[in-house]
Amino acid sequence: MSVNVIIIALGTLLILIAIAGSLRKKDSSDSLISATLRIPVGLIGILLIIYGGYSFGAVNLQGQIEQADVGNILQVQHPVEQVQVISPVEGDAVKCRILTMGVYPDSHEKDIWVLLKPSDNKYYPQSDHTNTSYKRNGEWQVITRFGGDKDEQYEVIVYETDASASEFFSSTIEDWKEVESYPGLELEELPTGAVEVDRISVSLLDNCRGVF
Repeated sequence: MSVNVIIIALGTLLILIAIAGSLRKKDSSDSLISATLRIPVGLIGILLIIYGGYSFGAVNLQGQIEQADVGNILQVQHPVEQVQVISPVEGDAVKCRILTMGVYPDSHEKDIWVLLKPSDNKYYPQSDHTNTSYKRNGEWQVITRFGGDKDEQYEVIVYETDASASEFFSSTIEDWKEVESYPGLELEELPTGAVEVDRISVSLLDNCRGVF
């Protein structure tokens, strides 16, 4: 359960307490909770719901309008024989949020995932609203978010995955979003159904720490 949902639930609970507190005691004209306490509790509940709803809406709106920069693009040789990255290219200095793009052969049917490996040597699966990289007409792409320091070195690693590995990466991202913490994966945690097919090294053009 996300923090925003917890805040909204808590606000709803406080409002319900305030409403229930206005009920009269049996055989008495007094309410269960005095007005001096009931009114602040209700107001706090309303404020929590407004805050939680605003935060949730802001996060989702940011996802809907999210845009990414495009780096240098590698010249593709046809016919394409393997899954590969065409943007960014080896040695690029990239911005904090970029569109990683590539190509795949006509016969390719597996999912494609991009994982980032920064200087902490952990692996961070990247996704947009489809989780797996978007594929169409021999091209794939996914929004890629960097969170390190200026000039930090990153490896952009491309995997093709079976259904089980895709589910693992998808559920991992969902779990991280739930707690708003992104600890990364150790090498031994990567699923066996994920096979590396391409890898390039890039560096960060700007300081991206704390951007996302």
